[in-house]
Amino acid sequence: MVFKRRTTVFAVVFFAAFFDLCESAETQQTRRFPRIGILVGIAEPNNPSITVFRQAMQDLGYLEGRNIRFQYRYTEGDRQRIPEIVSELVNLKVDLLFSTQGIVIRVAKEATKSIPIVMAITADPVTMGLVDSLARPGGNVTGITSLARQLTGKRLELLSEIIPKLSRVAILSAVGFSAVKDYQDAARNLNVALQILELQSPTGDLRNAFQAALRDRVGAMIVVSVPGLSGYRKRIVDLAVQNRLPLMSESVAAVEVGGLVSYHADNDEVLRRAAIYIDKILKGAKPADLPVEQASKFELVINLKTAKQIGVTIPPNVLARADRVIR
Repeated sequence: MVFKRRTTVFAVVFFAAFFDLCESAETQQTRRFPRIGILVGIAEPNNPSITVFRQAMQDLGYLEGRNIRFQYRYTEGDRQRIPEIVSELVNLKVDLLFSTQGIVIRVAKEATKSIPIVMAITADPVTMGLVDSLARPGGNVTGITSLARQLTGKRLELLSEIIPKLSRVAILSAVGFSAVKDYQDAARNLNVALQILELQSPTGDLRNAFQAALRDRVGAMIVVSVPGLSGYRKRIVDLAVQNRLPLMSESVAAVEVGGLVSYHADNDEVLRRAAIYIDKILKGAKPADLPVEQASKFELVINLKTAKQIGVTIPPNVLARADRVIR
């Protein structure tokens, strides 16, 4: 009887432990980490923004593969594929969508009304129709805007200070973006003539665009940060240097590979703020209740090595205002 009693007790303990283990395994299998759909222009290592964003999320306690999963997708400059990629992420039922491209946010907003969308874009989201207002975004979209278009006048002013008697500037963009109009409005106030170069396909049009700019005797060029051009950044910079054409960029990345100057919002700070928005939403906040934040920190970056190479002297008063100088 003693033997039977011990056997019974052992069996009870064994099966209890067995079912606990099964329940634990099942819990681990069914536990679902938040999944963030990330759609940006180009993949690492050519896109340092991904590294900054991932670190910002890690600083908030999100460790990829441990308590969060990122679903990365890239447009690679092909605007035609954006609806397809967005649809793919929506069908995966990600918990949140994040992008640094206004066109992606627009497509995502049309594709889903339920999945929260966080943006870190350069354009004005109100003008683009992405939110009702900055203070009360409404709907499922919120995030950060660096308001790059509002800096168009400042970029033209800086070029006028750097290039004596500057009278004509080429604007290099892709077809179908509002940036061109913003520069036209700013140029009228500064009495600067613009040559608009909108590319259908950077692959074959870049060299022709530069030839047109030189033929019209432009004194400088501004390259707009839009999908389709970012993947050709180095080629654009090389053509500018070869033709001794001062190049102003809307992002620091072009200056880091040889462009002359850039004036832009601090991109790293914008991405860190976007990560905070994602954290709030994952913890229960609704996008409609989170006001869209505007970038408040801007950077002037000058490449002195390029200036010497193309024969441009940066005035001391402009150099003194630079946040960063590449020598």
